[in-house]
Amino acid sequence: MAATRVRAAGEADPPLIGVALISAAALAYEILLIRLFSIALWHHFAYMIISLAMLGYGASGALLSLAPHAVRRHFAALFSAAALAFGVAAIACFGLAKHVPFSPLEILWDLRQPGYLMAIYLLLALPFLCAGACVGMALSRFPGLLPRLYSFDILGAGLGSLGVVALLFVLPPAEALKPIGALGCAAAAVGWLECGRSARTPSRLETVAALGGGRDTPRPGRVLRRRAAAGAMSLAGLALLFLPSGWLAPDLSPYKELSQTLRIPGARVVEERSSPLGLVSVVESPRIALRHAPGLSLNAATEPPPQLGLFVDGEGLNALTRFDGRRESLAHLDQLSSALPYHLLHRPRVLVLGAGAGADVLQAHYHGARGIDAVELNPQVVDLVRRRFAAYSGGLYSSLARVHVAEARGFVAASDQRYDLIQVALLDSFSASAAGLYALSENYLYTVEALQDQLRHLRPGGLLAITRWVTLPPRDALKLFAAAVAALERSGVADPGARLALIRSWKTSTLLVRNGAFGGADIAAIRGFCAARSFDVAFYPGMRAEEANRYNVVEAPDLFDGATALLGPRRDAFLRDYKFDVAPATDDRPHFFHFFKWRTWSELLGLKGQGGLPLLEWGYPVLVATLVQAAAASLLLIGLPLAWVAGGRARRNAGPPRGGSRSRVLAYFLAIGLAFMFIEIAFIQKFVLYLSHPLYAVAVVLFAFLLFAGIGSRASGRLSQGRLAMHEPVAAVAGAIAVSAALCLALLPWLFQHSMRLPDAARILISVALIAPLAFFMGMPFPLGLGRIEPTDARLIGWAWGINGCASVVGAVLATLLAIHVGFSAVVVAALVLYGVAAAACPHEASGPIRAG
Repeated sequence: MAATRVRAAGEADPPLIGVALISAAALAYEILLIRLFSIALWHHFAYMIISLAMLGYGASGALLSLAPHAVRRHFAALFSAAALAFGVAAIACFGLAKHVPFSPLEILWDLRQPGYLMAIYLLLALPFLCAGACVGMALSRFPGLLPRLYSFDILGAGLGSLGVVALLFVLPPAEALKPIGALGCAAAAVGWLECGRSARTPSRLETVAALGGGRDTPRPGRVLRRRAAAGAMSLAGLALLFLPSGWLAPDLSPYKELSQTLRIPGARVVEERSSPLGLVSVVESPRIALRHAPGLSLNAATEPPPQLGLFVDGEGLNALTRFDGRRESLAHLDQLSSALPYHLLHRPRVLVLGAGAGADVLQAHYHGARGIDAVELNPQVVDLVRRRFAAYSGGLYSSLARVHVAEARGFVAASDQRYDLIQVALLDSFSASAAGLYALSENYLYTVEALQDQLRHLRPGGLLAITRWVTLPPRDALKLFAAAVAALERSGVADPGARLALIRSWKTSTLLVRNGAFGGADIAAIRGFCAARSFDVAFYPGMRAEEANRYNVVEAPDLFDGATALLGPRRDAFLRDYKFDVAPATDDRPHFFHFFKWRTWSELLGLKGQGGLPLLEWGYPVLVATLVQAAAASLLLIGLPLAWVAGGRARRNAGPPRGGSRSRVLAYFLAIGLAFMFIEIAFIQKFVLYLSHPLYAVAVVLFAFLLFAGIGSRASGRLSQGRLAMHEPVAAVAGAIAVSAALCLALLPWLFQHSMRLPDAARILISVALIAPLAFFMGMPFPLGLGRIEPTDARLIGWAWGINGCASVVGAVLATLLAIHVGFSAVVVAALVLYGVAAAACPHEASGPIRAG
């Protein structure tokens, strides 16, 4: 009994709520940074944010391994200081990072840009280092409560992932930084109060008092001081809420379309709306009129009426056209390549996917469509057109079309309607597309499976029309043409070429896919349409080579040659030998905008002096640069400190650790760190397709993974009790993960086909139920490993935490790179192999099982 009282006199209580709060703040900050980078730069920097978050967590483990005694003696003070530092650094580091002049478009010719990228990387990793230190200290200080602490950590992170999404519906992203910083301060205050007593080692006098039966409760003066300190921390968080908003507003890249438009004299933002789906900006230019009509024929005799520019996150210019009800005011819409299908159909029933501000709806109205369904993902765009600018747009979304707020792919899959024309709008900006800035983004609208689904919703003789920007040498158009060929073949069409037509203007191309063969009258209409507008015919059934490349002349008729090759026996050779990757995108590899081939690297670099560097796709070099920097930073900030600690421990100890060699610990935590990150990133992207909404996918998948992984970590303590040796439960867990992952991959396509008509809430519940078993078992290997090394040497916990973080840093970027080249399913398979490696490398049995929290 006396011994128990001695331990109680020196022990601090575990800060369970503090750990949950700091984990929630860190995860919310991570998602918010992705949103802020989407505004300032481009959305595909998500992988970098995940990587730098893991870098901070890993570096915290390395830092803790350098000073284990300080953590034990001053735990409460250090925990609260680190949480408070997170709250301040979350705001300050972003404020500093936004002033770093990094531009991804300049990374290949400006030698300073990699340094700027590293500066941003390290600056934004600092808040995560503070948050990771809080969690790492708690795990090191209370090794007997590992499963319980880890579960609070991961459950808090899951709640943070949902909380920040809800917060972004209420506050703009820059404003949302403030409550997240304040939450870090709240974690400091709560953790300080939870600890109850100082975590320092009790003095001899205190020990004697405890053995003598003295009271071990804190004196009133100490309680007051502790409460006063907690109150000061809370006040610091409150002060963060009143920081000037201008300090935190993200600065748009000067290369974004909105930045360029605002350089027009007199141009100004007249309306702005924010949500998790994007920052919507409406721009007017009273002095110099905005005119947006992509690929407008040079023969056009009329110009567009006055327009407002609508941007989402500063990109994707959409024209909000002033419509006074007179159909003749829209005559310019007949001079676009996207008008072609209306010259082949009479009064069609039309579905517009990606309606935006409504230009394609007006085009359908001008051509006498007898019914128009418009699908737009962002409800704020619809609300602006329908309400704020209703008079300006002529009631476009009230009287001319039925508007559906939904993701295009999900809407088509869930619909029973059939249409004469499905029009896929030009959804992205020319500048970003031409520069390859979408190379890392997933797009499920242009995959083979998507085209198959759209074709199934066409009436006999109906048309699928997809308009894209013209890039030279051809990339987008050929990749889309290859996907259409594959979709028709998979649908059982023996002669796909009879159902395809492709034209191009000086700036856009339009692909037509018909539900049935094109007839002679159709071909005559296509040729007449193009001749009247000086558009080039790139392909139609029976076309001769000399008919191509007549008006907008390029060096060779590459589109015609490519389309012919993709329909002939030379298809595989053409796809292999072409300078760019134009193989069709699929749901497993949905990176439609990725065209890079490594074998063309040296050739493209040689074109630097001729302006050929944009052909490299800017997103891809930044990804590779980030992978290199992530590896270097993780080795520098995590690997070297850990090696130093390991070397010092080896010099002090006569023999190897009882639990097995350090190489086993290294292999185990490296493998599970990579594997967890591979599966998490792959499944987030997989569920975008099923949930039909990127916002739902990120929030639901992260929440489900973190929630059930937390439950699994809490349950893991029971697996190592009794007669079970440590390697046996790890092997069983690895097998359970493999079975669960295989089940998810097998069921997703079936669910997409058979349950897309269910309400959003039902599909969310199905998604959580599907992920739950996989996430439950994925939460076990980390605490099982920590519990395995704790009886041997508790100081190795910080080392293992750092190794896992180092693996996660590289894994976040590497998973994205692998998914682009081999697909998400292959990334998941690689993760399962890594779990097998972890089971094989599990440290040997040592005395003392892990204790359940």
